[in-house]
Amino acid sequence: MEALFIFIAKSSGLLALFYLAYYLLLRKETFFNSNRWFLLSGLITAVVLPFLVYTKVIWVDPVPVSNMAYSPVFTPGTIQEESFEIDWNLVSLAIYALGFTAFLVKFGIDFYSLNSVLKGKKVQQQADFKFIDINENIAPFSYFDYIVYNSSLYSASELENIIEHEKVHSDQNHTIDVLISRIFCVLFWFNPIIWLYKKAILQNLEFIADSEAAKKISDKKAYQYTLLKITTHESCVAITNHFYQSLIKKRIVMLNKNQSKKRNYLKYYAIIPALLAFVLLFQVKTIAQEKASDPITNIDPKGIESMDVFNISKNTTDAEIAERIKILKEKHQIKVSVSDLKRDSKNEITSIQIELKNEKGVVKVKRTESTNGIDKIGIIIIKEKSGKISFNFSDDEQIKNIDRSDEDQDDEIREVENVDAPDAPDAPGTSGTPTPPTPPAPPVFPGGPMPQVPASAMANIPKPPTHPGNVNDKAAMKKFEKEMAEFEKKMEAFEPDMAAYEKEVEEVMSKREAIFEKEMEKYEVAMEKYNADMEKFNQENQQNVNFNNRQYQIDMKQHAIDMKQYEKDMKQHAKDMKQQEKDMKQHQKDMIQHQKDMAKQQKERANRQNN
Repeated sequence: MEALFIFIAKSSGLLALFYLAYYLLLRKETFFNSNRWFLLSGLITAVVLPFLVYTKVIWVDPVPVSNMAYSPVFTPGTIQEESFEIDWNLVSLAIYALGFTAFLVKFGIDFYSLNSVLKGKKVQQQADFKFIDINENIAPFSYFDYIVYNSSLYSASELENIIEHEKVHSDQNHTIDVLISRIFCVLFWFNPIIWLYKKAILQNLEFIADSEAAKKISDKKAYQYTLLKITTHESCVAITNHFYQSLIKKRIVMLNKNQSKKRNYLKYYAIIPALLAFVLLFQVKTIAQEKASDPITNIDPKGIESMDVFNISKNTTDAEIAERIKILKEKHQIKVSVSDLKRDSKNEITSIQIELKNEKGVVKVKRTESTNGIDKIGIIIIKEKSGKISFNFSDDEQIKNIDRSDEDQDDEIREVENVDAPDAPDAPGTSGTPTPPTPPAPPVFPGGPMPQVPASAMANIPKPPTHPGNVNDKAAMKKFEKEMAEFEKKMEAFEPDMAAYEKEVEEVMSKREAIFEKEMEKYEVAMEKYNADMEKFNQENQQNVNFNNRQYQIDMKQHAIDMKQYEKDMKQHAKDMKQQEKDMKQHQKDMIQHQKDMAKQQKERANRQNN
């Protein structure tokens, strides 16, 4: 149970590490395909890396113990009464199982919904793609080599843009990315990072499809209008690559963004020092192993204040083991970890591994295995008059050689039930290591809805003349043609009154820019404090951490370079946000021009119908 929780914690930490690296360094770059493999490698690393543990064994000399008078120090106490206690491990596992089951059922329902859309539909095979034209009002989507759309909802040019987009999804097998991200959401449903991670994967896939489709389409502006039109279709199939995404604004911005510089590829290597630190902190297990078990001799009894022996034999119960663990921790500050405990049909111990660790980080391990039951294992704790405490293992024969001066006292510990197990041992190498400071979160440019274009802006648009009812009335038709010519001139000269709207937009953006500038000032102050704290951390770490000094200094220099680049990226982020708002203003004007063009097309359509 504990191993499962540790695995979940490590995997969640790695997911957060990759997501933050993508969000802070890579999401604004146009390396869309590289970002795809970076995000997928993060998912694979989060599952595989926690299982890769490097064990480092340090051989130490055993602690010798002499034949001396044995003075057991255990005094019988009152046996604790049995009481009800909640097993929080089982509670946590039950909550996880409920969430896992719920999201797994949701995953199955999504597959059923997809099957209901595809079932019984006519399939048109073209090259490597299978096209399905449906009647439902569902946003276009692709699923492996299937491309599904409703042709009645779009014009020929719009449908061409949509199909080119979905062909990219299908050709590059983006459905696999979608399914993998959904599986991880089922496994790590409790972790909010995985849902942000999934969103980043899907958004990047849309960037890839937009970029590749735009290369094959001559009219990029028409493609963007198609994006805007599809936003009205909010019904989507969950486990597919669908043309509609809620973040259309970001897609349009990325579609028009200049290609990132090649030197920005160096940002991908920023994850390597972080992974290296993760391995050094959590995946390297250091064990201090004794070279050999020396006989219990050559210790002067006069220098010993007390000696305690804790015995574990094949008949020792789990409750007795738990009691010994508790006493070793509370009285001698020695943490005990018991693993690989196996019993036979007689409930006798046939295999066990015991790990002892004191406050100084010294670790001693003993493992024994026997089909007939293990021999007695002794844990000897020696306290010298100087205050020094030594500990060691001794086997059954050595325990028998201990000279007990007080035969009336028993070295066995009274069984005490319902004793809490000790805390898990600290990760090796972390004792005394200073905690690095946390960098401040960068400010986000204030969002919110923009003012709507007022209806009064189009109030003075010229009205087309009324077509005469009798087309054979030559005088009326001549008058109509003259009025149409005047109407066309008025339409060409017409400019909507956008002054009030532009002023309102400028006021809103000025307020947001002022708020953002204040937050940026606070952020810069926080970054200065962070840099000072980081400098202090570096000094303390060089004094306290026994890493390879040269490698450590290289890593920290790289970290400083990364932080400077991070600050530059944040300032560029602010400029990009301002430019983005300007682009949105221009987009509003383009939409008004589009309305004028649509009115003109309606007029021409009416003329053709009348003629």
